[in-house]
Amino acid sequence: MTQTVELPLWLFVLIVLFAAVTFASHFLFPSVRWFFRRRLERAVARLNRRLERPIQPFKLARRHDMIQSLIYDPQVGRAVRDHAEAEGIPEAVAFEKARGYAREIVPSFSAFTYFSFAIRLARFLSNAFYNVRLDYQNEAAVKAIDPNATVVFVMNHRSNMDYVLITYLAAQRSALSYAVGEWARVWPLSRLIRAMGAYFIRRKSGSDLYRQVLACYVRHSTEAGVTQAMFPEGGLSLNGTLGRPKLGLLKYIIDGSDPEKRDVVFVPVALNYDRVLEDTILTAAANRAERRFRARIGVIMGWVLKQIWRRITGRYKRFGYAAVRYGEPLSLRGFQRSTDEELTIPLARELMSRIGRAVPVLPIPFVSWQINRNGPMSRANLEQALVERNPKWDPSDVVALIDEGLTQLTDRRILVEQGDAFAVGPERPDLLRYYAASVDHLLQPDGAGDAATAETDAASAGS
Repeated sequence: MTQTVELPLWLFVLIVLFAAVTFASHFLFPSVRWFFRRRLERAVARLNRRLERPIQPFKLARRHDMIQSLIYDPQVGRAVRDHAEAEGIPEAVAFEKARGYAREIVPSFSAFTYFSFAIRLARFLSNAFYNVRLDYQNEAAVKAIDPNATVVFVMNHRSNMDYVLITYLAAQRSALSYAVGEWARVWPLSRLIRAMGAYFIRRKSGSDLYRQVLACYVRHSTEAGVTQAMFPEGGLSLNGTLGRPKLGLLKYIIDGSDPEKRDVVFVPVALNYDRVLEDTILTAAANRAERRFRARIGVIMGWVLKQIWRRITGRYKRFGYAAVRYGEPLSLRGFQRSTDEELTIPLARELMSRIGRAVPVLPIPFVSWQINRNGPMSRANLEQALVERNPKWDPSDVVALIDEGLTQLTDRRILVEQGDAFAVGPERPDLLRYYAASVDHLLQPDGAGDAATAETDAASAGS
């Protein structure tokens, strides 16, 4: 027992390394993890006291635990058996495929990343590019939503800035869980997006097994009361108008909820911009009649460097207004009681209708619509048109808003001056139509019922 044993140096080093790893994994790492976990829990508790809707424990669960609960859910188990039978493969193989889908979908939310980094970045970018405005159709109704309800923000999709803008403006309410398309599954962007609590979805997956895993995850989130955000159109608007809603994710939320136990409240959110950063790319895709966006990384980096240089040289100007407007909330429990139909289609129509009624009318869309409809107009004609819709406005506000719209449109050669009038330029008529289309449903003469909505939205932009 006390005899000396000689070992080669390499073997001695190996034994020491194994001992160090064993000590760390059994004694040191659990203690360190427990220490940081306790600090995180205290930080989240302090954070929840200032949020209108606290972060749910489901959102803070470890990613491994969420994946395990997902793949062992009876709904996924049935889907695995059906998939194995349909494909003629062992259930173990189908199970591993389901596990892969779960790993692809499930986020790894980090409260630190979301509230310390993402929100600061979102605030900086939003205010660097735009004059940001937030408005409500019925603020009291939004604030009166049942604290125990699952809230789902349902938004129109105008720009990739939508994610940034809503993250910033909803910062005092809760941490949002987004459904993000395959475009974001690029390292290292994917890791940041997962840390913000977003979950990835395949827009065109033909696998029933994948759809069942996704539906199961959405059901778990809805049952747990996680605040979610979704774009029912499924993609960016190519022509400026509201698109047809995709029903898949909405159906998963409906099927995964029990309104009698926990209501689901949909909050329509309408966004609009004086300038959509991707407008040239989107209108070019619309002209080709395909949803392929040919945005080369060199072009994007060149644009970014150009904006930075303008900021350094003092010639940088923001791109006008970006406005977000909360519409009238819709309770799934109340909607379910008011109809005997299958809920998905009528609910989607009602939500898109509420989003449409809440779309903000901003200077560039207003000026674009007037000239696109009436032909060349003078500055005085445009000011008169705005006064007719908003007779109580201060004349200086009217002048400032029309000047804002005309300046940006002429700087980009979308409009050209013809004497004392402004007309559509020959280079970019598709951009004028694009911005006009975003408010066409509000400003059409036969849309008189929406005139008050247009007035309130424009007022919020000018305030």
